[in-house]
Parts: sequence; structure tokens; C-alpha cells
Amino acid sequence: MIGQSILHYKIVEKLGKGGMGVVYLAEDLNLERKVAIKFLPRHIAGNSEERERFKIEAKAAASLNHSNIATIHTIEETDNEMFIVMEYIKGVELKDLVETHRDTSLPKEEVIKIAAQIAEGLDAAHKADITHREIKSSNIMITDDGKVKIMDFGLAKVKGGSQLTQKGSTVGTIAYMSPEQSRQSGTTSQENNI
Repeated sequence: MIGQSILHYKIVEKLGKGGMGVVYLAEDLNLERKVAIKFLPRHIAGNSEERERFKIEAKAAASLNHSNIATIHTIEETDNEMFIVMEYIKGVELKDLVETHRDTSLPKEEVIKIAAQIAEGLDAAHKADITHREIKSSNIMITDDGKVKIMDFGLAKVKGGSQLTQKGSTVGTIAYMSPEQSRQSGTTSQENNI
């Protein structure tokens, strides 16, 4: 895929892969800017009902306008591909930052600054009735200038909206789930994000 163009985006490099798709750095040829593109798994892109549900959740996440939340620019579709175009964030994942300080802890002031920005971003999402459901250190980016960005609202739940997950199933990374979320009871609340 590297070097190929899809619509008006030229794929530059692979940034990562997760349960909700593969993310690439791309060049938006129309606007001449770097973007991140997440290609959704085939089970979502190839299923019209799940695709529609995902669009609803993505539109809600795209409506969030907060400096601590990664911006979603648009959703694009081609034949059997569906992808999200979002802000490219240059920086380091919180997971990697913690790992580099494994033997020496992060300064308390830095931890407080990071935690406060995460809380501000989550507060903005919660005020919009959106629950992230996948808050973990690999979904938090710290930009080169110290700004915290919450990423990957792919598993987000909009209060009162439909959801991608079937009743009784569990979404997210077990190690980061609240006890309520891991019980497969379908219980997901804003408190679970915290």
C-alpha cells in the first residue's frame, strides 16, 4: 500500500495496526498536508449495517472540537474500503513515554499535566454524550510541544445511539477495562473511561 494513492491521498508509511484497523501516514494531495488514515477491518467495511453504525459513531466523534482530542476530518469509501481521515499527530504515545522512564519515573509535574489534559478531553467527550471505551496509554499521544491528544474513538459509544457491538459482547483491551465493562454485561458508562 505504501506509495499508492487512494482518492486524493498518497500513502507514505504505516504507522500502526490495532483491532479497529491499520493506520497510515498519508499526504492529502488536495490540501497539501499530512494526515493519518485508518482503514477499517473488512467485517465493518463489507457489511452495510455495521458500516452505517460506524458512520454514526464517527460523525459523533468528528463533532468533538477540543484541543485534547484528535480531529477526524472525514470518512471516505471506495469499493470495499472504508477509511477515516484524521489529524496526523507527531509525537510519542504515552505508552512509549512511560516505557522510556521505566527505571526513572516521570516527574510528578509532568504526570499531573498529562492527566489533566486527558481529563479535559474526556470531559469534552462526555459532555457530548460520547464514551470512548478504549482509553489506554497507546491511544494517548503527547505532541512534541507537550500537548496531549486522545485518539481512536473507533469503539466509542454515543448515548442513546446504536452500537457496533452485539449485546453481551465485550469491546476493548481487557487490561484497561473497568470491572463493569469486562463482565460482558453490556454496561458502558462515562465512569468506565476514568
